[in-house]
Amino acid sequence: MIPHFDDPIGRAVYDYHFNSINQPIIVHSNDFDDDSIEPAYLFRTHKQMPVLEKKAMTLCRGAILDVGACAGSHSVYLQEKGFDVTALETSELCCEVLKNRGLRKVIHQDIFKFNNQSFDTIILLMNGTGIAGSLKGLDVMLHHLKTLLNPGGQILIDSSDLIYLFEQEDGSALIDIAADNYYGELIFQTEYKNWTSQPFPWLYVDVDNLKNSAEKNQLRLENHFKGQHYDYLARITHQL
Repeated sequence: MIPHFDDPIGRAVYDYHFNSINQPIIVHSNDFDDDSIEPAYLFRTHKQMPVLEKKAMTLCRGAILDVGACAGSHSVYLQEKGFDVTALETSELCCEVLKNRGLRKVIHQDIFKFNNQSFDTIILLMNGTGIAGSLKGLDVMLHHLKTLLNPGGQILIDSSDLIYLFEQEDGSALIDIAADNYYGELIFQTEYKNWTSQPFPWLYVDVDNLKNSAEKNQLRLENHFKGQHYDYLARITHQL
């Protein structure tokens, strides 16, 4: 196996699945203290999923595209429930794991380069808005996802509003409106063993900005479901 020096998450997923190694993935950001993710969490069962992920599973219908499928937690569950699931993943190592877990449709591709297929449900979970990278990128991503939707199709996507990081004791939020970037636009870097990724942009977005981006693309934020701490799941559909 050729080392994937820029794919620490894929390497960790591969090691856990094939070698039972559960060494944490370290997540670096200039805006936060280092965080860690145990690879085992990426293989969670339906019972172990957070409430919002379970809600997303209940909303799924028809042919499903799982964007950023990772270790296949959602894809495996949905396929077992009888859905026609396509797992899309940029990590070649994760794709090997997905195939070994029995997923029938695994595609190694970047979502922005993926086309010529359409689906009834597109899911982007575990802060699915992150893939967009920025507010401008969110407009681009939703525009592209719309081309992958069947008539009457839906996008199920989750995120968190990081406004809580700026809240004052009186409930107001202290944000630098002169700042170049939206407060939910962050830069991350992941590390596993001796593998370290290149820094990459990641977006956390509030519901209003997600709604605005959807409307720019003639989509409708149908409803959203709140989590326990500024996190939420949104259902986006074609505007009538």
